[in-house]
Amino acid sequence: MKTLVLLALVGLGAQLVDGSLGMAYGVTSTTLLLAIGTNPATASATVHLAEIGTTLASGVAHWKFGNVDWKVVAKIGIPGAIGSFAGATFLAGLSTSVAAPVMSLILLTLGVYILIRFTLRGIDRRHLGKPMRARFLAPLGLLAGFVDATGGGGWGPVGTPAILASGRMEPRKVIGSIDTSEFLVALAASLGFLFALGEQGINPLWVGGLLVGGLIAAPLAAWLVRHIPPRMLGSMVGGVIVVTNVRTLLKSDWIDAADPVRFGVYAVLYAVWALAVVHSYRQYRQEQAVESVDVVAVEAAAGAVVPEPNVVDDVPLPAPAGLPSAPRD
Repeated sequence: MKTLVLLALVGLGAQLVDGSLGMAYGVTSTTLLLAIGTNPATASATVHLAEIGTTLASGVAHWKFGNVDWKVVAKIGIPGAIGSFAGATFLAGLSTSVAAPVMSLILLTLGVYILIRFTLRGIDRRHLGKPMRARFLAPLGLLAGFVDATGGGGWGPVGTPAILASGRMEPRKVIGSIDTSEFLVALAASLGFLFALGEQGINPLWVGGLLVGGLIAAPLAAWLVRHIPPRMLGSMVGGVIVVTNVRTLLKSDWIDAADPVRFGVYAVLYAVWALAVVHSYRQYRQEQAVESVDVVAVEAAAGAVVPEPNVVDDVPLPAPAGLPSAPRD
């Protein structure tokens, strides 16, 4: 019973983060399952089965709040499903221990770029609203889907920063579209695992625990991403990417840093991340104030005239009861 409660809490927390920032459900949940001794293929299969329900609920919630671009969902989701099916099918004979540090280094570069871009510059509106091309989204979906299935998570960490870096979509729509398209990825990965593994080692109760927690968090996460300022949200996503991938690199065979070094690096990163989010929020408030002043100035320049009370086309109207009529010339 304690395990089920723990899994439900992990599912809730993972979906709250994933639905708000577009990543981390699979990574968080898979990490827990591996920690209690589950083999990688079974852990990934369990998480993806739970994600069929959580991503469906998350997609509906994001759609209700207007966070979804359906063209992007189709362009990246279908290739993502193909990649995830392939990754699930070949996971048993595929080692990702060498590929993980390389992927983390790429994601870390993207994360640093996004953190700096949104913290110091905000949203680049020069490309905002331009269509996302299939020639960019299709390869991205294939790669992200494959990494997601083989690593137990990766759809959000690969897809979200890449689309954010393009500057063509608002952060909330990037997150909503990535979360919604993940339903196709989770479904295809689950089918791949079932074909390759059958039901061997998959505990339905564990799937149910993760699912229940995720279903509770999905609507709340979609509401949060709708109301968090875009610039601040971009800084938050960038910080998540940086911290997550620095942690992976410091623990990899490439570096294998000692505990004091790792904890010192984490402390600095968390401090910088917090300062970046605070700065983004303050800049957002300043931008809002400037926009409000500009709107007032435009209205004034347009010569908006408020008609005199009780006068229409220079003809006095009857005064309200108890008040003298307007004098005639």
